[in-house]
Amino acid sequence: MSWQTAVETTVTGLGYELVDCERSASGGTLRVTIDRLNAGADAGELIDVDDCEKVTRQLQYVLEVEGLEYSRLEVSSPGLDRPLKKAAHYARFAGQEIDITLKAPFQGRKKYRGVVSAQPDAADDQAWRLVFDDGEADQALDFTLDEVREARLVPSFSFKGRGGEPAPDRKPGQRGVIKPKKAALKKQAGAPSDAAPGQDKVDGGLKQ
Repeated sequence: MSWQTAVETTVTGLGYELVDCERSASGGTLRVTIDRLNAGADAGELIDVDDCEKVTRQLQYVLEVEGLEYSRLEVSSPGLDRPLKKAAHYARFAGQEIDITLKAPFQGRKKYRGVVSAQPDAADDQAWRLVFDDGEADQALDFTLDEVREARLVPSFSFKGRGGEPAPDRKPGQRGVIKPKKAALKKQAGAPSDAAPGQDKVDGGLKQ
């Protein structure tokens, strides 16, 4: 069993959502981010110290049984700026404001902030749209998940959707469209430092 499978199976088996899991370049530190399942999280239930300790103890046992080596285990809550890693995360937080960093620059920039939604008539769940205000007009940037280096929620007091207005439609082949304010549509190409080795860490939602 790989360490990714061991972590995911353990976390979901305990009734939590695995938000993120990463291993340091040296392979010594294993960082695991957990959250409540959708219904609990949307109802305002936050991850606390007890949750992190529960997952830490079980992971320590499973990793030892499977013979998966690590020097440090960190289990924490996702915080208000939780990362979006997969399509299910984007779907859950559709209508909310996020920050994304693209792998390659588009129109001279990689970083965008705006409201995320699914692309209309998208063939799969990998196609998403970001509507943002550049100070002069509302723009829509269409992207796929493999184009994103990092995506995070913009911190707010609620994870519940805000019911934003649908993003403007775009014609096939356009990367994005511009919707000028009060004007007709026109086209436009529009990590924590390690502590002492051997010490596991739990973060009981301090970032919440």
